[in-house]
Amino acid sequence: MRLSGPGIFGPPKDRDAALAVLREAVASGVNHIDTSDYYGPHITNQLIHDALHPYPRDLVIVTKIGARRGEDASIMPAFSPEELTQAVHDNLRNLGLDVLDVVNFRNMLGTSDAALETLKASLTVLAELQRQGLVRHIGLSGVTPAQIAEGRNICRIECVQNQYNLAHRDDDALIDDLGCDRIAYVPFFPLGGFTSLQSSTLSGVAQRLGATPSQVALNWLLQRPTVSTVVIVSADCCTSTRWRRER
Repeated sequence: MRLSGPGIFGPPKDRDAALAVLREAVASGVNHIDTSDYYGPHITNQLIHDALHPYPRDLVIVTKIGARRGEDASIMPAFSPEELTQAVHDNLRNLGLDVLDVVNFRNMLGTSDAALETLKASLTVLAELQRQGLVRHIGLSGVTPAQIAEGRNICRIECVQNQYNLAHRDDDALIDDLGCDRIAYVPFFPLGGFTSLQSSTLSGVAQRLGATPSQVALNWLLQRPTVSTVVIVSADCCTSTRWRRER
């Protein structure tokens, strides 16, 4: 996300640095990159392509659809069949792929009945694109347990990507339930989002361990046996993942 310009819009200030971050991430063991073609838009996927293509065989690139960018950098829902299909093709083109490893549908409408109907209709479109061989696996992002249950009536859900970190633990029970069904849980904003986690307790633990608060927060996440992946690829830090091993 942050490899593109300010506000996740436009090109980065230093393109060479962005490419170097991606290459160093993979060299350091990262095997799961979370992206979307509306980052930039298009910019982040183009950077991934230019830095890493042809991709290592064990690298999983996970993208998401369901939103688009306005000319003013706004993020808007984009869930019509035409928009979803175009988004898949945009991701394929900019990443230089014939098939996308995993595509998450990003719920942009909250928890209303309308959001649930939109989710089901959107997954029906994604399932058809999967049958066409353009998508290998389907996931969900920004969803509730009820929405996941409804989604599983449409297609196999490979992973769920929600906000989860030391300070935001609403999905504790959901993580356990998904683990029982062997559905990967992928936490976004593992270090707090656009503002890093701030906690005197976290800082105190880090100081006692001779570590940084970010390292402690990431290790806390990795102690959850059903949290399958922690991914950060940005100008700030990179951390490897456990996606392949736990699938």
